[in-house]
Amino acid sequence: MDHGLRITHVLTSLHVGGAERMALLLASAQRDLGHRVDVVSLEAPPDGALADEFEQASLPVRGIAKRPSGYDLTLGPRLALHFARTRPDVVHTHNELPLVYAAPPARANGARVLHTEHGSHPASGRGLWLRRASALTTSCFVAVSEATATFVRERRYVSSRKLRVIQNATDLTRFKRVDEVREETRRAWGAGANTWVIGTVGRMAEVKNHALLIRAAAPMLTGDAMLVIAGDGPLRDASEELARELGVASKVRFLGLVSDVPSVLSGLDVFALSSTSEGLPMVLAEAMGASLPVVATAVGGVPRVVDEGDTGFLVPSNDEQALRDRLDELRADPSLARRLGERGERTAAARYALDRMARDYLEAYG
Repeated sequence: MDHGLRITHVLTSLHVGGAERMALLLASAQRDLGHRVDVVSLEAPPDGALADEFEQASLPVRGIAKRPSGYDLTLGPRLALHFARTRPDVVHTHNELPLVYAAPPARANGARVLHTEHGSHPASGRGLWLRRASALTTSCFVAVSEATATFVRERRYVSSRKLRVIQNATDLTRFKRVDEVREETRRAWGAGANTWVIGTVGRMAEVKNHALLIRAAAPMLTGDAMLVIAGDGPLRDASEELARELGVASKVRFLGLVSDVPSVLSGLDVFALSSTSEGLPMVLAEAMGASLPVVATAVGGVPRVVDEGDTGFLVPSNDEQALRDRLDELRADPSLARRLGERGERTAAARYALDRMARDYLEAYG
């Protein structure tokens, strides 16, 4: 511990999201390696759905709130005061607001600043200027996929000299399928031993395009078939209404926000992702770790995770028929689904081990 780094991760909030989940995993791994790690949330009190998990991981969290509207002129000085008191060696920002508000004061206090861009988040006008100016204070700017790196280069957020790609990772040991958990989970959904269950996990927001998945799956939800959607968000009500309009409400389970994602994955037969934009979605690696075949839209970093025809299938964004056809192909051929799931489990273990990500970031910290 005496020789470890003092690392502070800065997040917009502790609500469930890919960036927040990745930061939790990385911070926990860094702590296990002997570094002193804490977290700053730009929402106070820091009471998002992941707050308890950060506490259980023995990761101290400090809420330093951004005012709810407009540019907060006071937040930078308040963060500067916090960094002056805690003296981190490294400040690691995640996505736009932490970059803009935390990177300059961290650098001014002598910390090395590393930023991770978790997806393709466009900016224009003052927001674009602020992002570029803040990126100048970073020592390293990380994209989680080649697609995200291309997006960053095209918009000239940062010089190519600082930019590198570090793929996300996850704790795959949590997602290995357990037969007893599978049976219990499916019973809770009202699914029998022979029920074919399509599922997805993610925020119910426009970018995740749950409506596409519901429309694609609807004609298949006859007889012994079911669609399970885990997650919450602004489009949940609209998604439930769509299921009613299509006459499949009794065949769709909206689970809301769930903390036990491994149990959800254990109950599925195929995992589907219908997003219009993604960085490097770890939920796909987690589904592969649970031996599930995957059908996903080929957006962002998704083709880096799913190997077409080997661990799952890729379909064009917003192509309802293509998504339905691939799902139907897996339902009709259980042996194909099993082979894809088995290969996916091996591929996930080789590519997305948590210790690899932790080593890559420590190297990037310098």
